[in-house]
Amino acid sequence: MFSVIGPILLLAIIAVAVIVVAFATIRIVQPYQKGVVERLGRYQRTVQPGLTLIIPFVDAIQKVDMREQVVDVPPQEVITKDNVVVTVDAIVYFEATDPVKLVYNVADFYNAATKLAQTNLRNVVGEMELDAALTSRDHINAKLREVLDDATDKWGVRVVRVEIKRIDPPADVTEAMHRQMKAEREKRAAILDADGLRQAQVLRAEGEAEAVKRVADAERYKREVEATGQGNAITTVFNAIKDAEPDDKLIAIQYLEALKVIADGDASKIFLPYEASGVLGALGGVKEIFNEQNNGSAGSSNGTRP
Repeated sequence: MFSVIGPILLLAIIAVAVIVVAFATIRIVQPYQKGVVERLGRYQRTVQPGLTLIIPFVDAIQKVDMREQVVDVPPQEVITKDNVVVTVDAIVYFEATDPVKLVYNVADFYNAATKLAQTNLRNVVGEMELDAALTSRDHINAKLREVLDDATDKWGVRVVRVEIKRIDPPADVTEAMHRQMKAEREKRAAILDADGLRQAQVLRAEGEAEAVKRVADAERYKREVEATGQGNAITTVFNAIKDAEPDDKLIAIQYLEALKVIADGDASKIFLPYEASGVLGALGGVKEIFNEQNNGSAGSSNGTRP
């Protein structure tokens, strides 16, 4: 009986040993990992994702995650350049570039990266005033990423980006900033109201000036047209008189008609021209006209008698 159990037990032991050796020999590296193989405590090689064979009990493998990782920097108090204490926290995104450096050059990368980020965040924000720190988050992110990337290069890590989560000033400073912001808004509103009123007054004055100018231009145009019309009328009358070649008799008759119009009314005064001799000469010419007319009438009467 023992002769049968012995070989079976031996085969079982051998099978278990083979299975153990197989499990110790075969290693599977995931697609997002790389493996660092050590032989008797000494770096041997870096293996890529996939199936990897190692010497059992002699080789050891450490798998390094090559995906982008996140380090949450705890909140900390930072004194700004203008001596204001603010609470700042950030998030650092990184990815491994060299698994060998990451395994051998830093013992606890997460703890080291956290402390390094806190220190450099304190330095970067401490060089800025409060207002600049609150409005320059992109600048802080870029500066901190540059510093951390240079510092972690020897660890085989690349800092992808840094994001400032919050910058919280003290409560009294926050309240003062709110009052200042409110005062600035009220100031801008008052300036806009005053500017609007000024522009309205300027536009109103310009409109009134334009209206006065247009009325004056219309009046001037009216007078120019009237003067032009009167000038044309006088020129037409003068040319007509000149073309008719009037004599003293016609002028005397026109003078008498003018005197008739002047005398027609309730006026008790008669105006005579200063040149009386000319008036008398004109009257003499009128007398001759009447005499010629009377003689002509008499001659015609005598000629008709039998």
